[in-house]
Amino acid sequence: MGGPAISDHALLRFLDRGGQLDVEALRANLSASLTRAHRAARALSEADYLIRADGLVFIVRGETVSTVIDDRGPPEWARALRTGAGDR
Repeated sequence: MGGPAISDHALLRFLDRGGQLDVEALRANLSASLTRAHRAARALSEADYLIRADGLVFIVRGETVSTVIDDRGPPEWARALRTGAGDR
C-alpha cells in the first residue's frame, strides 16, 4: 500500500509554509510577466482568453488566470476555454 495522494492545495501550502517558497513573490512575478498580454487582450475584448508562453497556455477568465495547461494545440485550448478543463 502506497502513501496518501497529495492535493494541489496541500502541495502549494507545503511549498509556502514548509518549503520556504515565497508564493506571493512568485505570484507577483508571474502577474508582472503576463501584464503586457493581458492589457493587449483587454484592449480588444472583455472575453476570456489564452496566453501562450514557454510551452504553456495560461487560461484567463475575467481578470484571473484560472489554470495553466500544456501547450498541446488549438483543440486543447478550445476545450479548456469551453469547459474549464484543467481548472483546479
